[in-house]
Amino acid sequence: MSEQTDFAGILEKNEGSILAAWVEGQLSGSTRQGAISDGELKESSRAFLSSFTKAVKSDYNEQLSGEAWQPIRAHLTALSRERVIQGFSPAETATFIFSLKKPLFDLLRKEFGKDSGRLVDEYWKLTQTLDQLGLMTVEAYQNTRQEIIERQQQELLDLTTPVVRLWDSIVALPLIGTLDSERTQVVMESLLDSIVENEAAIAIIDITGVPTVDTLVAQHLLKTVAAARLMGAECIISGIRPQIAQTIVHLGVDLGDVVTKATLAEALKIALRRVGLAVGKIAPAKQDN
Repeated sequence: MSEQTDFAGILEKNEGSILAAWVEGQLSGSTRQGAISDGELKESSRAFLSSFTKAVKSDYNEQLSGEAWQPIRAHLTALSRERVIQGFSPAETATFIFSLKKPLFDLLRKEFGKDSGRLVDEYWKLTQTLDQLGLMTVEAYQNTRQEIIERQQQELLDLTTPVVRLWDSIVALPLIGTLDSERTQVVMESLLDSIVENEAAIAIIDITGVPTVDTLVAQHLLKTVAAARLMGAECIISGIRPQIAQTIVHLGVDLGDVVTKATLAEALKIALRRVGLAVGKIAPAKQDN
């Protein structure tokens, strides 16, 4: 009998006791017992242990390179994704694998305790295997968390670049925060889509919420203006505070023939005139004596 088949047979014979000891170890060492039920933890552990036993029986190698380990990889990827959502840390997630060491080491000691050479070999091979699985778990956790962060960043960009329809054929884009290259692309796409959707002739870009305007920010604004003009819409930039005006002059930035205004209200007045509209006060209604 080969070592590979021998160890797999030991796992199959003792799967119940291994599972019980493993689950108990996870529950006793967990700081987030409320995030996952005991039943869910036991079922996930049982499914993993079953797949682990099959993989060991088929291809017990420390590199985990064979197809027999694919179900293990899939299980750990799914588990890591769930743990990220549940708020587990990378260390807490990796404990799922590392907590399996003790019950398996105890079993090896029981089976090969009288053969020190064999015991050391089995210890070393199992340690390498579980360490690889632990690293795989942490990597899957990090990849999942990065995906979530990137998706949240994109959602935040979308939320911070809303295009508002102010009037027929007039839209406004209030900008808040720093305007970098990535965000400029989102701004352009949002503005151009809104111009098409609303058949807008005037687009007001309000930079009241932009903390500073340097050469790079000014270039991004001009690119956005140029893109809007290609779609047939004229742009007005509002929110030009005294500090920003001084900075633009100091940097020698040429905004060309772009109309600029200090406030959104002033920009809206010009936009209304450009489309043949005006805002005026309503005369107070006469009261009967």
